[in-house]
Amino acid sequence: MTFTSRKAFAVGALLAVGVAASGCASHKFVRENVAVVDERVSAVDNRVTGVESTANQALERANAAHKLAEGKFLYEVVLSDDSVKFPTNATDLSPEAEQRLAELAQRLKAENRNVYLEIQGHTDASGSDATNARVGEERAEAVRRFLSTQGIALNRMSTISYGASNPVAPNDTREGRAQNRRVAIVVLY
Repeated sequence: MTFTSRKAFAVGALLAVGVAASGCASHKFVRENVAVVDERVSAVDNRVTGVESTANQALERANAAHKLAEGKFLYEVVLSDDSVKFPTNATDLSPEAEQRLAELAQRLKAENRNVYLEIQGHTDASGSDATNARVGEERAEAVRRFLSTQGIALNRMSTISYGASNPVAPNDTREGRAQNRRVAIVVLY
């Protein structure tokens, strides 16, 4: 072999070793980086699994609450007939309303059940939304306070104002507006 051939062979061998060495380094680099990415993907998978588990648990609790609530409505008492009408913007209970509420309290005590009362205040459409919301709440609270004086526990009652949002009659007549000024007591078991 001549010097030039040996030189070419040596250069070729060095290039082959260099390519082989660089190939090994590339594979090692790729494996290390793939391992890091795999760890990150596993961590994200674990978080997603945790979120799915939490969501499934929340859904199960909501479904259980729904099943408990089904069929729990007992009856509703509405204070709006002629003997118990609320005048416009008024929140005080009439003597007739107090009498009906006292009868309801006696009935609840006689039934001796653990019931929950949702007391809903309603108004007619005259007045602003803010005023109607306030008046509806004050009417419901007046009923709640009276029932409390009759021995119904406060923790078994809640109030909500619907203002003018749930009319039972048209608001374009005097009679319709009078029917809409009411308190509804929903008795739940």
